[in-house]
Amino acid sequence: MREKIDVSAYLVIGPENTCGRPIGDVVAKALAAGFTCVQVRSKECSARELMACMAVAAQAIADAGRTGTVALLVDDRLDVVLAARHAGIAVDGVHVGQSDIPPEACRALLGPDGVVGLSARTDEMLEYVRTMPTGLVDYLGVGPLHETQTKRDCGLDSAGNIITKSFEDIAELARVSPVPFVVGGGVKLADIAPLKAAGADGFFVVSAVCAAADPYAAAKELTDAWSRA
Repeated sequence: MREKIDVSAYLVIGPENTCGRPIGDVVAKALAAGFTCVQVRSKECSARELMACMAVAAQAIADAGRTGTVALLVDDRLDVVLAARHAGIAVDGVHVGQSDIPPEACRALLGPDGVVGLSARTDEMLEYVRTMPTGLVDYLGVGPLHETQTKRDCGLDSAGNIITKSFEDIAELARVSPVPFVVGGGVKLADIAPLKAAGADGFFVVSAVCAAADPYAAAKELTDAWSRA
């Protein structure tokens, strides 16, 4: 596991999220505003297209002088991470869900210095963190805080409604989690202070930055709010 990973301001981005703007440009603006972690996520891209997205994101991180401090991750596709590393792209690791490739396999293939993130519904996460092996994952992803169009495949109740997470849920996870965790899913500026007060180690956003009219200004508002909280 990496000795320290900063997930305080975590950008999730794919070409379908940027309103036609280049991924590298949006990543660069988020980094300039203080974002600390980037995940490339797309359900539409081929493996080669994902690698191209990772390459431009990695270049934006390098241009900002933050290779090695800002983690670059890919959602779900461990195969693409390994292929990108083989091609010389500076990608740090993978983020998976509990129905994706097991984190044990990710850790075995990425090695001790790779970054492995894991997300799950909060009720499952509470049980998981109480029993998970030491050194397996670097951080946890929790959500959604609110219903969001960018993550329609999260947990549903018996009526088919999306199960959102309360600040009380987040506070309970903060009491038991041995690793940092980041919260997202429709996160808005007004949520930042309550999230930090509940014990979250960071927030993740997609549309709040990627679809904003001014990605830098939107990202800076969020990071400033986190710093003040």
